[in-house]
Amino acid sequence: MSRAKPEPKYTRLTSEERRAELIAAGLSCMARGGIQEFTVDRICTEAGVSRGLITHHFGSMNGLLAAVYAAMYQEDAGLPRAPRSGETRLSALLDALFAPAAFNRERLTIWLTLWGQISINPELGDEHRAQYAGYLNTVATAIDEVARARGRTVESRTLAKTLICLVDGLGLQHCIDPEAMPPETAMAACRDLLEPHLGAL
Repeated sequence: MSRAKPEPKYTRLTSEERRAELIAAGLSCMARGGIQEFTVDRICTEAGVSRGLITHHFGSMNGLLAAVYAAMYQEDAGLPRAPRSGETRLSALLDALFAPAAFNRERLTIWLTLWGQISINPELGDEHRAQYAGYLNTVATAIDEVARARGRTVESRTLAKTLICLVDGLGLQHCIDPEAMPPETAMAACRDLLEPHLGAL
């Protein structure tokens, strides 16, 4: 009777898988305790890896911080979640911004932690500018599509910047007091901003 081969103790991850694992560990540490928890030892303990892997995959802790920032944009800023075109794109984008997975206290705490580092961390500042440019373009394009479909003329980039500022402020209020700023109230505030320019959404 042949014996089943034992399962290997360790699985070798690809470079991209390891990077994703370290980013997830960094996010977990930051959600738990802000920038004070974002240390080499705590992240490596969270991921169950040796300390040298952060340098190997990201060059430095600043490199990992920038990668965490980029991941947050991809996960929470709605960029991959509004693939439709025309009038539906803007509504899909708003739905993504205020979905429970994005508009919750834990995720918003991470955003506040990251924003607090931008002014003192040039590498993170560079990452912010790159990510923000893409985000702004996505929001402005969505606004433009609705305006064109309805025969309206708007300054789409200016309106997009204002909307982004409003969303960030609403997130701050939700982080401070979720009951005072629930998602439906935040969504209504964004519609109140947009609808005088675009009509009912």
